[in-house]
Amino acid sequence: MNPSRAFSVPFGVLFGAVALAHLGALLAGSAVALVTKPALMPLLAAYVLTRGGPRLLAVALLFGCGGDTLLQAGGDLPFLLGMASFAAGHGCYLVLCSRHGSPGGARTRRLAAGYGAAWLVTVALLWPGLETGLRVPVALYSLLLVTMALCATRTRPLAAAGGALFVVSDTLIATGVAGWPQAPAAQFWVMLTYIGAQLLLAEGLLRSAEGAGHLPGPFSGKSPATGNVPSSRERERQRTASRASTMPKP
Repeated sequence: MNPSRAFSVPFGVLFGAVALAHLGALLAGSAVALVTKPALMPLLAAYVLTRGGPRLLAVALLFGCGGDTLLQAGGDLPFLLGMASFAAGHGCYLVLCSRHGSPGGARTRRLAAGYGAAWLVTVALLWPGLETGLRVPVALYSLLLVTMALCATRTRPLAAAGGALFVVSDTLIATGVAGWPQAPAAQFWVMLTYIGAQLLLAEGLLRSAEGAGHLPGPFSGKSPATGNVPSSRERERQRTASRASTMPKP
C-alpha cells in the first residue's frame, strides 16, 4: 500500500464510524446527531490531506462543515449563512473540476440541458412555498449547485455521482423549507445522500488529481505547489541521458 494512503486509513475509518453513528442517531432521534454532524466533514478533510490531496478540496469540505453547523441553528439567517457556506464549497469544487476535468463535448451539452431543465422545474415548483426572502437566494444557490454537478461529470464517474447526489440531498432540504409533506425520517435521507455526495466528490476528485499527477503525499517527496519533484539522483540520470542523446554518433 502507498505510505500516504496507509497514513490516511485511520481518518477514513473514523469518518465511516462517525457517519454510521450520525445516521443511527437520526433514526433513533438521539441528540448524538447534533454532535456527530459537525465532525463529519473535518474528518473527511483530514482524510483528503493525509492522502496528499489538493488543499482546495479540503477547504471545500470545511465549507460544508460550516454549512452543516449553521443549518443546525434553525431560522432564516442561519439558513442563508449556511447556504452561503455550501455555495463557497461548490465554488471550490468548480475550480477543482476545471483543473482536473476533461473538455466538455456533446455529452456535456446533453447533461447541461437535463440539469438546466431539472433546475427550472424544481425552482418553479418550490417558488410558491418559499418565503419571499428565500426565493432568489434558493434559486441562485440551486443554479450554482447544478453547475457544480454538471462540471463534476467531466471528471471521474465517482465525482459525477457525488454531484448528482448533492442535488438530490439539497432538493430534499428545499422541499422541507417550502413546506412540502416530508417522508418518514426525512433528515436521515437528507444526510445519507449528503454524506454519500461529499464522499464520492472527495474520492472522485482525489483520483482525478492522482491521474493528472497532482496528488502529492506526506511521504512522497512532492510539494503540493510544484507537483512532482525529481530526486537529485533522478535529475542526474536525466542529465546523463540528455548528454548521451546529443553526443555525435560514430
